Amino acid sequence: MAVKKTHLYASLWASCDKLRGGMDSSEYKDYILTLLFMKYVTDKYKNKGKYEDIKVFDKEHDPEPDIEKRTGCSFDDFIALKGKKNIGEGMDKIIARLADENSELKGVIDIAHFNDEKKIGTGKEMVDKLTDLISIFQRPELDFSKNRAEGDDIIGDAYEYLMRKFATESGKSKGQFYTPAEVSRILADVVGISRCKDVNATVCDPACGSGSLLIRAIDAAPFPIMGYGQEKESTTAGLAKMNAVLHRKAEIIIKGGKSTFSDPQYLDTNDNSTLQRFDYIVANPPFSMKNWRDGIAGKEYGRFEGYGDLPPEKNGDYAWLMHILKALKSNGKAAVILPHGVLFRGNAEATIRENIIKKHWIKGIISLPANLFYGTGIAACVLVIDKEGAANRQGIFMIDASRGYVKDGNKNRLRERDIYRIITTFNEQITTDPKYARFVPNDEIEKKNEYNLNITRYIDSTDPEDLQDIYAHIHGGIPAVDIDGLSKYWEVFPSLKTELLSVISDKYYSLNVKHENIRKTIYKNTEFSKYGEKLDEAFSAWKHKECPTLTSLHEDVSARKLIISLAEDILAEFEHLTLIDKYDVYQVLLSYWNEVMNDDVSLIINEPGGYANARATDDIEEEITQGKNKGEMKITGWEGRLIPKSIVIDAFFREEKNAVEEAENIVTETESQLSNLIESADEESALADVAENGKVKAKDIEAKIDELTSTIETEETIELEIIRKNLQLVNAKKRLEAYLLYHPQCKNAVNENGKITKASIESRLRIIRTVESIPDSLQEDVDQLKKALELSSKISDYNKVVKELNTALDEKCRARYKILTDEEIFVLLVNRKWFDSIFTGISDLYAAISHYMTNRIIELAERYESTLPQLVQTTTDYETTVKSHLERMGFKW
Repeated sequence: MAVKKTHLYASLWASCDKLRGGMDSSEYKDYILTLLFMKYVTDKYKNKGKYEDIKVFDKEHDPEPDIEKRTGCSFDDFIALKGKKNIGEGMDKIIARLADENSELKGVIDIAHFNDEKKIGTGKEMVDKLTDLISIFQRPELDFSKNRAEGDDIIGDAYEYLMRKFATESGKSKGQFYTPAEVSRILADVVGISRCKDVNATVCDPACGSGSLLIRAIDAAPFPIMGYGQEKESTTAGLAKMNAVLHRKAEIIIKGGKSTFSDPQYLDTNDNSTLQRFDYIVANPPFSMKNWRDGIAGKEYGRFEGYGDLPPEKNGDYAWLMHILKALKSNGKAAVILPHGVLFRGNAEATIRENIIKKHWIKGIISLPANLFYGTGIAACVLVIDKEGAANRQGIFMIDASRGYVKDGNKNRLRERDIYRIITTFNEQITTDPKYARFVPNDEIEKKNEYNLNITRYIDSTDPEDLQDIYAHIHGGIPAVDIDGLSKYWEVFPSLKTELLSVISDKYYSLNVKHENIRKTIYKNTEFSKYGEKLDEAFSAWKHKECPTLTSLHEDVSARKLIISLAEDILAEFEHLTLIDKYDVYQVLLSYWNEVMNDDVSLIINEPGGYANARATDDIEEEITQGKNKGEMKITGWEGRLIPKSIVIDAFFREEKNAVEEAENIVTETESQLSNLIESADEESALADVAENGKVKAKDIEAKIDELTSTIETEETIELEIIRKNLQLVNAKKRLEAYLLYHPQCKNAVNENGKITKASIESRLRIIRTVESIPDSLQEDVDQLKKALELSSKISDYNKVVKELNTALDEKCRARYKILTDEEIFVLLVNRKWFDSIFTGISDLYAAISHYMTNRIIELAERYESTLPQLVQTTTDYETTVKSHLERMGFKW
């Protein structure tokens, strides 16, 4: 089966758990990424014969003439080492063999040493840890051999997933190697590389880190173009090379171990005193680099000339920008991430900024939210450079996107809607929202603001202040200015305004309904309901348009192009619905695509059988974490490969599901009764004595009943105890008849077979002691315990019923998958899974309208509900009451 991203990511992160504790995440990433690389190139080797220019072979096919020296250089050779004492040493040799056969992988694949006892452990610890790691990469979800090579970025995406995780864990000092994918996407789009028409064009990242930004830029080009990266840290450069291979980017050259300032690696082939020039540059350099001048003397390459001053010695932000400007062709384009300070800092930087602005090379500035990057928490911006057309450029296009993000752990993250809005606003130069974007003319920058580019001088993105109305606080009423603040809602629901509010005067309103009825009034309003119908119609139109496409997916379909088309169409359908933000609709679609639908579509277009995979079910396996079978996998359930079984059950087994739910409801209700019984029991009661954390066990209740009643004696119990000790008295028919003649009280112990046995005696004793002859002192305790036992038994019985019903339903459901018709698959997968899930998200946006209006109106009503005279009177009344109480207590003043 083709690899699903969700399963792949879970397994990769599980592999990291095996190494936690022994080393920092900045170190163990090298081990995990090396294993991922080995597994992928091996799977592709087995499937294709070779992977790009990389030679991969197992020990059996090792060309080494000396049999004793053959090691192989594939993941298969790792597997052969599982459980062996020399596993660490053996893995290092296999990796070294791969590097020997592929010289470009030296210093790339052989960074991590698996025989390092300080990091991996010694003896059995090392053997177990490495064996477990290899086992994880053997899981079915990490089998890459069946994934298509064309357009197949799953492994590259997995690599980026790990890089993001490692950057998050590594903290401030060690996370700078990774540019968040969301930001990389923005730079790759706004730099204009997607409109490139020159097949010989080049793109460079002079501070490439792990290479993700450079790879994104190349991906954005309409055809393969050459990419060049330089990274000072050799280890990080190795990650970039590995990233390029895993993304199948043979056209990328990465050079590492040298500083871009003191030793730039890309020089003009005809004149090594000049930098090589590029068509495009993207960069996320280290912020405020303090040692950028180290070793630079005599190696300036003209980068810092013509700007009136040099960048500060202990801040390299402008040094990076000047390097980029020098390395661009005369018509080149760049997008670079820099801290906000470059827009407004003074002294030498102000001089340099003025000279750059005068050249009109800056096409745009995009202000980003703070705390996006792993190496720093400060806010940053994107400078978009375009030398082409600079002579006629009339201004700079500015975007303040600083408020569009979501919290993600201890960092902020751009959502899909934020990325899309930034890209479309910039590329289409949209200025309909002046609080978000403006085209700022040169005069305003140069004359009015003296070359200060601080975004807040040009765009005010703050919300209007929520002012208090003194008159309303004194006299009451809701200010009209606040009600008018909801004007976009009243324009769509004019009758709702009159239902909720009455006019007191030109400047004030009163509320017509109670606070608790506001939401109900909104939902019952005809215009509000009609708006909901318009939303339904918009979604239905989009659904009708996309249904033919989504029911005819095939191997030639590009998942990337598909989601772009789906998104553009849904935006077009919801454009006219003014109260629903189209970017929120986009977010709903893209979130579902990223979480679920992308996996489904990729499986259909990549896996043989296409939609027929919807008839398949897969076992769910979990690792056994303790006991003799620790490390092995056990089956804990199953799920539909494409269609969740909950959808199949709802479609075909509603009656059976209802039966399960009825039994579960009985369990829940009975558990509630038992819980209430325990809570209401006296602390000194027998029931409280057997309860633990609000729960009881049937065997404990029975034992407590026996303990309380075992000493109860009557004439009948005395007689029965005598028989129990000597059953020979009644073990024959004539003996029994004779005994009962003189001991008639024992007749109640005779069972249905006409005999007295040990069991029948104990049954009779229990009835006497717990029903017929309980003393008043024990009656309440025994009754409570018996009730608790009854409820506990009922819970146990119905839990068994639930289990049996679920097992039967599970079997029926799994069997039903196999006979699904094509039409049923389309209905269940496309309509009930995909469309219904997306519509649920959009419906939440509709509900949010009501929530916002309700909350705002209640806020305003409560703010002015108690007028100043009323508050004064209330205070006076309280004061009078307190004085009265104090006087009765004897106080005088």
